[in-house]
Amino acid sequence: MAGKVCREARGSPSYLPQARALATVTGPGCPGKLDVMKTAEETAEKTVTAALERIERLDTELCAFIEVWPEEALARAREVDRRVKAGERLPLAGMPIAVKGPTGIPSFAARQLVRAGCVPVGSTAVPGPEREWQTWGRGAHGRTVNPYRRDRTPGGSSAGSAVAVAASMVPLATGSDGAGSVRIPAAWCGVLGLKTTNGLLPSPDRTGLASAGVLARGATEAAAYLRCVLGLRAPVVPLPLTATWSLSLGFADCAPEVAAVARAAAERWSAAGIVRLTDRPLILLDPRRAWYAIRGGAPDAAAPLRAENNRRLDALFAATPLLLTPATPNRPHGHDGPGERYSTALTWAFNVSGHPAMSLPAGFTPDGCPVGLQAVAPHGAEHLLLRLAQAVEAAGRSASFPAEAE
Repeated sequence: MAGKVCREARGSPSYLPQARALATVTGPGCPGKLDVMKTAEETAEKTVTAALERIERLDTELCAFIEVWPEEALARAREVDRRVKAGERLPLAGMPIAVKGPTGIPSFAARQLVRAGCVPVGSTAVPGPEREWQTWGRGAHGRTVNPYRRDRTPGGSSAGSAVAVAASMVPLATGSDGAGSVRIPAAWCGVLGLKTTNGLLPSPDRTGLASAGVLARGATEAAAYLRCVLGLRAPVVPLPLTATWSLSLGFADCAPEVAAVARAAAERWSAAGIVRLTDRPLILLDPRRAWYAIRGGAPDAAAPLRAENNRRLDALFAATPLLLTPATPNRPHGHDGPGERYSTALTWAFNVSGHPAMSLPAGFTPDGCPVGLQAVAPHGAEHLLLRLAQAVEAAGRSASFPAEAE
């Protein structure tokens, strides 16, 4: 059933056409210009109504939402329609979005998206306090399940946001990433997940490890986020992009079935002329102790390791613009916990270093679990990650759906 939900979800995005026309956008916080393309049949109210109906139909099973706000969302949608009818240009008019956790709307990113015409429809599930590990979520109807495998978690902590996007309840959801909390659920739910450069956007995390991020249906929605939240006007970047492949970053133990899927995706992108792969060696120091030291309020204890890894990453990015790794070393784990492998093994190094990183769908393991391929870029180079995502999307989806998802 869950696999069928996702196959259905991929078919037809429901938000308004202007969300697909982001080459030139306008509105508060968004540079450029876009002529609103709306017919009498295509309104924000109808689009948001369709999203709310889908949430009502699917969320009792998937448990992606803590709260759903039908009355408030429809009121916002009607206001968007009124403003558009009055001649105001809103680049994302009527796009339903979900916001992470109970404090999602006050976030800077969510406010910018609302200013651009997005309509928040609810807050998404995050882990509860009863477990130490964060790769799970709890919604209003129970524990959040992976939309491909109900016996597995969706990852976390942006668990509900990833599920809401994967099941096409919304095309875009906000997230935050302090150790992989956007990239891990994106990988395990088969969607795009971007962690921005640390410090680029406001964050309530005083340690500096967490950065704002987004979970998105694809490159178009990620472009919408970057334009309307960051004001990013991405320069034209020629292909192929030179990329270094690293299976382990020098320390992680990656499951063979995950490694095979991620490497195969990288090779497909190479064959399509999107990337030029190099095997330039990269050996980082395991950041686990440094991450815990910073999180625990002792950044000085992490300073030597952080400085050394930064030196090695600076040398890498001086020679090649992208680093590719599996997003996680493991498949989505069961609801009883992650076992001995750290799901964060390949992601939290870039929370310590602050680099932007994105998980893109890479394919599926033989038992129907999604795998993500992580791309990392130099500080402030989100445009390179977006260019990669756009090229991969233009070349066709990086993986087909599994024949059967249990």
